[in-house]
Amino acid sequence: MNKLLLTVFIFGLTFLAESQHKHESPDKINGMSFVAVNHAIDSTHVVPMKSLGVGWVAIIPFAYMPAATMPEIRYDKKWQWRGERIEGSRQHIRQMHAQNLSVMMKPQIWIGHGTYTGEIEMMNNKDWRKLEDNYTKYILAYASIANEENVEMLCVGTELKLFVATRPDYWSKLIKEIKKIYSGKLTYAANWDDFDDATFWGDLDYIGVDAYFPISQEGKRKLSDLKNGWKQHLALLDTVSNLYDKKILFTEYGYRSIKDCAAKPWDYSEDAAVDLKAQCLALEALYQSVWKEEKFAGGFLWKWHADNENAGGKENNMFTVQNKEALNVVMKYYN
Repeated sequence: MNKLLLTVFIFGLTFLAESQHKHESPDKINGMSFVAVNHAIDSTHVVPMKSLGVGWVAIIPFAYMPAATMPEIRYDKKWQWRGERIEGSRQHIRQMHAQNLSVMMKPQIWIGHGTYTGEIEMMNNKDWRKLEDNYTKYILAYASIANEENVEMLCVGTELKLFVATRPDYWSKLIKEIKKIYSGKLTYAANWDDFDDATFWGDLDYIGVDAYFPISQEGKRKLSDLKNGWKQHLALLDTVSNLYDKKILFTEYGYRSIKDCAAKPWDYSEDAAVDLKAQCLALEALYQSVWKEEKFAGGFLWKWHADNENAGGKENNMFTVQNKEALNVVMKYYN
């Protein structure tokens, strides 16, 4: 009888551990950034994405700041799209988990007039403290949801260059507060040009990089040129990975389907002519140069729209690979 009870007890512990981590995978993080929608989603919005070999999905609940110098942060408001609010984020997460996809919760700030979040900077200590209080409330609200929904990873911030550089003590304290209520993996999404400046990587599980590295000059579009363009960036990524003994995670990566997409991958403002093959070559160069590296954990392609049938297409010059030639490139490496 004692042996039987012991066996049942061990089985129970094993089942509990497996159920708590059933969405985790030791394989490469083949991720996709999912665009929030203003309605509930179901399997029809998820299965086309999963069929590419996607194993992870980034859910992005946006907050709004009126200006880069104002400490107010508005989130979970009725005027926001449902998928950007707590209710919608929770529903999106459950649909991803229902398809056995792992989730990274990636709260992100949008500033009025499209101002870059790396420019967030307060003019005095009073406003800095207000910003810190507001940002803490914002992140902890979604950290709590992430813990309740067994979300596998939480990103504690996205492209906040001056905020991170100016208030390092705040970020160390914030990460400690997050760990009190959230037990999953943690990362931060640094921009490609300042990820080596952050000082808190040792407190996180992955070195997160929004990987819009320039890998070519205008006019140089051969695959060999693009792969050569990765060499200097890989050297720095390797240095930072070794310094903190952490793997690199591309919290965002991707290219527009335009001619010189690899020269300024971050630029979404140019109204350029469509070039589907350029997007294919840029992604191929990234995968060949980076994806198999041992110190590289994977990444989240930017981005995927729920209405797959009507998204992207041969006339679309933006980042999505939906209904474009580049879809086959992603599928080849994700599968």
